[in-house]
Amino acid sequence: MNAPVFATLGCRLNAYETEAMKELSTAAGVENAVVVNTCAVTAEAVRKAKQEIRRLRREHPDATIIVTGCAAQTEPETFAAMAEVDRVIGNTEKMQAATWAAIKAPDLIGVTERVQVDDILSVKETAGHLIDGFGRHRAYVQVQNGCDHRCTFCIIPYGRGNSRSVPAGVVVEQIRRLVDKGFNEVVLTGVDLTSWGADLPATPRLGDLVMRILRLVPDLARLRISSIDSIEVDEALMGAIATEARLMPHLHLSLQAGDDLTLKRMKRRHLRDDAIRFCEEALRLRPDMVFGADIIAGFPTETEEMFENSLRLVEDCGLTFLHVFPFSPRKGTPAARMPQVQGPLIRDRAARLRAAGDAALARHLAAQVGVTHRVLLEGPRMGRTEQFTEVDFATDQPEGQIVTARVVGVAAGRLVV
Repeated sequence: MNAPVFATLGCRLNAYETEAMKELSTAAGVENAVVVNTCAVTAEAVRKAKQEIRRLRREHPDATIIVTGCAAQTEPETFAAMAEVDRVIGNTEKMQAATWAAIKAPDLIGVTERVQVDDILSVKETAGHLIDGFGRHRAYVQVQNGCDHRCTFCIIPYGRGNSRSVPAGVVVEQIRRLVDKGFNEVVLTGVDLTSWGADLPATPRLGDLVMRILRLVPDLARLRISSIDSIEVDEALMGAIATEARLMPHLHLSLQAGDDLTLKRMKRRHLRDDAIRFCEEALRLRPDMVFGADIIAGFPTETEEMFENSLRLVEDCGLTFLHVFPFSPRKGTPAARMPQVQGPLIRDRAARLRAAGDAALARHLAAQVGVTHRVLLEGPRMGRTEQFTEVDFATDQPEGQIVTARVVGVAAGRLVV
């Protein structure tokens, strides 16, 4: 083996950062290494990371195994104790050229520590390493990292640090380069995307960034934003939803629950009615808008009545794409010390939420039959509408291009044209 092998677990941001690490490790000349970019969002994610590390050690017995990512940041001792692991590096360190130079030649550089994980809460800036083109057909641009909030179930601030924003000018220049390279769609990503700008001069908001991108990169066909906190959406972003056709009509909302007491115990910043009002207003401004959402099943102290409030949120908010997370206690979070819901009940509630999500998606798909969509091709016969709905084609299409097609049916959870 020559070039490093990378394994990525978790979110889009991790996948983005893996691409950056590939460039950094190549530039440093690192060889015969396996890099595991871990996730810490649940205890299950950490278990899967350990499982992946053991599998990769069996496949690459002579390689240097390097573990990084959020789980490595939050519990470096766990991975340092694994016999399969040679190096553990933190989320800040993984994005620094010096780290990879030290992995290539530790004695020459003078950095030989097996564990390199500093206090990420002291980090004040985002990593300066930007990549031009993560993804083959749409590009993902990291504009924010970290989170200033402390939801009681979430370990991520301790893996990612406090919120830091990439300046608007840097973002615009990167998107210009991506458009010049032929990308038709760009997705803005971050840990807490709607907090973008709070740490920048004049404290701009995410809506200001969106409007600036659309104004200064007129050749960008599609701009998409990833998961947002609806209570933090600003007026400029609502204005962009209403007036900018190039801003895609698909929002993924970090809702987590639909019961007020549960939301308070989660230390969320919105109530049930806030979420409903936001969805109603977004739909009024953009009638073709669709929503995805994260919902946690079986949060500590959740009664059947509280769960029913979350279940009804699927209909009350008009959710289409549901991401259901069975609650998993994370050591070091307040929720882990709260009275827990029994595992079988959590699994049952998660299944009921997923069933509601499947029914909502089926209704959305059925409503698209006979509708003409502009579809971005992700493969020769598969693409996505502006609403992010998957579409199957009967014949080969030009990958990476946007084509107009009329929906004639639904099959296997996708639209058929």
